[in-house]
Amino acid sequence: MVSRQIVSVIGGKDAEAAGTPYTSVNPARLDEAVAEVRLADAATFAAACRSAAEAQREWARVPAPVRGRVIASIGRLVEENAATLAALVTREIGKPYAEALGEVREIIDTCDFFLGEGRRLYGQTVPSEMPDKQLFTFRVPVGVAAVITAGNFPVAVPSWYLVPALLCGNAVVWKPAEYAAASAHALYRLFAAAGLPDGVLNIVFADGEQTYAGLDRALAEGTVHKVGFTGSSEVGRRIGELCGRHLQSPCLELGGKNPMVIMPDADLDLAVEGALFSGFGTAGQRCTSLGTAIVHTDVHDEFVRRFAAAVAEAKIGDPRDKVLYGPLLDRRFAERFEEYLTWIQPHHTVVTSPIGRITADNPRGGFTGENGLYYHPVIVDGVRPVDRLFTEETFGPIVGVTTFRTLEEAIELANLPGYGLSSSIYTTDPRAAFRFREGVGAGMVSVNNSTSGAEAHLPFGGNGRSGNGSRQSGMWVLDQFTRWQAMNWDYSGRLQKAQMDVAEIVPDLGFRL
Repeated sequence: MVSRQIVSVIGGKDAEAAGTPYTSVNPARLDEAVAEVRLADAATFAAACRSAAEAQREWARVPAPVRGRVIASIGRLVEENAATLAALVTREIGKPYAEALGEVREIIDTCDFFLGEGRRLYGQTVPSEMPDKQLFTFRVPVGVAAVITAGNFPVAVPSWYLVPALLCGNAVVWKPAEYAAASAHALYRLFAAAGLPDGVLNIVFADGEQTYAGLDRALAEGTVHKVGFTGSSEVGRRIGELCGRHLQSPCLELGGKNPMVIMPDADLDLAVEGALFSGFGTAGQRCTSLGTAIVHTDVHDEFVRRFAAAVAEAKIGDPRDKVLYGPLLDRRFAERFEEYLTWIQPHHTVVTSPIGRITADNPRGGFTGENGLYYHPVIVDGVRPVDRLFTEETFGPIVGVTTFRTLEEAIELANLPGYGLSSSIYTTDPRAAFRFREGVGAGMVSVNNSTSGAEAHLPFGGNGRSGNGSRQSGMWVLDQFTRWQAMNWDYSGRLQKAQMDVAEIVPDLGFRL
């Protein structure tokens, strides 16, 4: 199969083919190239931001309801191309086709939600404290948004940024993950086909260091006014520090160590189903993947037994088939996952076997890995709060298990790693559910559901090591891509000074019945 030839697109034109070559490969078949990409340098990224700044002024003048109709067109284009786009995602990052199709559906849902927001970018008319004066508030676009996204959700998560940013009248420079370049380029083409003016959406392929240097330059030049980043907490911290030097607050959606609390009254079969999906779906390569199952001592043994049995029965293999998960995303993630396996200590109990890469010498049943980045699922029981497996994000198919006796102890364990993205509790007691919600530091809480699964009209985002409190999705993301502007209009014909020229009605405070 011939691989695609891809370059950055700036101002509606393909960038020069010069640049560092990069090959995106199919992680299910490492000898299959999906795309040949030319990676841009920092100067190219900064130039894209300048181009976006020029285009943004005219785009902001387009009435918001008209911009909403463009978003509607994007949704319809994605819907018409859903199967093709999902198949490309499966081929490029190894995500099972059913999940890839669900990811594409999320773009459509996001467009369906925001197409109407073009008619609901409401401000307010506010009463003044003085006569013959009116006060107003308006939402105005921030300007240019630089959006940097990971490749585990190569089309859905970018849409959480691109759709509202464009709707609000901003221009965007989007830097996707190199290893998901073909999927990103395909999504860019669908956006462009909706009629976006040249330069309003630009896509730049670059590595991390060149992107950081280009972003630094663009922030200094004043051509970037909002940064959106999805990725690791480590890189998010660097981006947050860079933006802070320029008095900007980025939208950071970072990693997670997401807890699932299993209460003694939990439906264990349902809990196992949720743990299996959130722990091992997408090969555990979601920011919302289950990190640690925190299980009450009364049901610990039975939960672990059922969980291990479910994992043993799960099918892992070619992502074009009906499987729980396929390969890891890219060689860099496979190397990191092998490091995580070294964190298993003598006091741990690995209740699944074997572990490591699936090969002819280390097969999973009759499956030998077929020259892909396939890894065995791992459940590690006996994890302690001081263990790295408990405190650090492990991006891959590994889940820790620990125990608790009281709900207060479970909440403390859930918060201990310092992440705060997603969380879950399995219980039939509404009091326990609401006490958990009140106590947990996560931005998202599920009751009798997995830690994974977002809907387009709810806020998505985390706290602590998982982000800076910014939210994506739903009406809440509008605060990331607009700024409030206040206006006062005095038509009295004289200068009225606030807090000074205000009529006062004097009460008789000494009055008594």
